[in-house]
Amino acid sequence: MELDLQQMLDYDKLLSVGFTALIVIFLLIALNVLFKIIRPNLINMGRTKKQRSNIKIFIQIFRYSLSLLIVLFAVLSYSGAGSGIGLFLGLLSAAIGFALQKPITGVAAWLMVVTKRPFDIGDRVIIGDVKGDIADINLTHIHLMEVGGLTGDEESSGRIIMVPNWMLFEKNVIDYTLNNDFVLDSVIVNVTYESNLDKAMEIADLSARKYLAGMIGTSPAAPKVRIDFQPSGIDVQVKYFSPARQLHEYSSKITKEIFDRIKESDDVEIAYPHTEVVFRKKGA
Repeated sequence: MELDLQQMLDYDKLLSVGFTALIVIFLLIALNVLFKIIRPNLINMGRTKKQRSNIKIFIQIFRYSLSLLIVLFAVLSYSGAGSGIGLFLGLLSAAIGFALQKPITGVAAWLMVVTKRPFDIGDRVIIGDVKGDIADINLTHIHLMEVGGLTGDEESSGRIIMVPNWMLFEKNVIDYTLNNDFVLDSVIVNVTYESNLDKAMEIADLSARKYLAGMIGTSPAAPKVRIDFQPSGIDVQVKYFSPARQLHEYSSKITKEIFDRIKESDDVEIAYPHTEVVFRKKGA
């Protein structure tokens, strides 16, 4: 008899849990449908992009808060006030801790940035595969003025990229301007084997020095020329330290100067793919 009574109590408890779960599921579905209906109308009330964004955020917060209250009410109604609150808070703490792993890591990264100062606002950096100038550093994100972007060069694209702080612990961070405002760049010209190689090296060196003369004293090193054999000619490469935010500007000027000087030279030619037919006498 006692066993039957216990089974009946367990069965009633199971029915109670199932009934409560069905009510919670029904209310959450009804809440979701309600917000889908009213959301477009509320968003249309915003006159500006900022207002519409604020309305979307408010709807999300309100929706999640109501859903949380429904679940809390269900837990308390089933488990009793004291034990229910303790159970709910325990589950909630575990869920929040899991969900906020990366935001919490981001806050730790922010503390590292403001104390260790691995970079400052205005520095040009690469974080993972994102490159740009640091415009702002806040508790959760680093705001970068993107460099390159669709064009793939060192010019500012005009776009802002928000990089989550937690990425600082998981991605490589490259700072262009940590020690100074210069980075190593180069311009390469391929000249023919018949060219005066010494003259070609002189042209490359003088072209770089023409535009970098005023900065050689403050840059890490003066321009230098290196050469390498290639199948169709010799690569003449001038390496120089250029201002990090003007790499493309200076490389473009130096390239133009090298081109103009080679055109004026009689014994230096640029190598390029072409076909040359040479007739020789038989037996020569």
